[in-house]
Amino acid sequence: MQEAGTITIVSNKQEVVLNISQILYVQMKGNFADIHISWELVYPTRITLIELEEILGDNFIKVKRGCLVSVLAIHSVTDKINLCNGESLDYVVRNKKEILAKLHAKQQDMIRSFNEDGIPATEDQYHAHYRLFDTMPFAFADIEIVFDSRCHAIDWVFRYGNSALAQLEKLPLEKMIGNSFGSLFPNMDSKWLRSYERAALFGETLQIIDYSPEIDTYLEVICFPTFKGHCGCILFDISQIKSFRKATDTEKALAIYFEKLAYGNQ
Repeated sequence: MQEAGTITIVSNKQEVVLNISQILYVQMKGNFADIHISWELVYPTRITLIELEEILGDNFIKVKRGCLVSVLAIHSVTDKINLCNGESLDYVVRNKKEILAKLHAKQQDMIRSFNEDGIPATEDQYHAHYRLFDTMPFAFADIEIVFDSRCHAIDWVFRYGNSALAQLEKLPLEKMIGNSFGSLFPNMDSKWLRSYERAALFGETLQIIDYSPEIDTYLEVICFPTFKGHCGCILFDISQIKSFRKATDTEKALAIYFEKLAYGNQ
């Protein structure tokens, strides 16, 4: 029996069980399909488009003949379908409005499904939950994404931060916690927001290396889902990464963190 959220196929004479959430897109070739997976693996298998549509469900959009794309994999729609892994796909441009409507509807459904079960209700509860990070030598924050009436991410609120975050952002924690980034930094750069939104909405873990004009620093940021509508962020000043990673305490801290990230939500 096929488990919910998975698809069982025969590819290259071997039975393979795939998590549907890992599938980026499917390209049909007659009664055969190339199933493209998040880490750039491709599984060819014999299956019809009708069978695939039934198994994959409404989280996949037909963008052109014989091509189904996961709405969770779509980063943006321009003259191409731009995927979160950097790939771009052709599509029927006259269907752009329909594709965007389905994408936005899915995002709205996910936001409406958010509930407060298990989410800390006070600053003290957030602090208790993340106490492990208080003395870590790298900056860490839990942020809550702020959505507008159209369910578009427009800002985020700091719910937890450690002393290393205050040092990096050059602001005291008491000024940051409970306040939005945009209220603290009027020159807010939206490129960070797009990645944080994907982590909070789609459960992605992303790495960003870019310039932060707000604090005039090049940063490496790792963001990942925490609570519903939230994401966690680990931030490194690029100029200090080498010295950070040479520290024994940092290596231990990162090992603890990544172990928790990998297994904490199972």
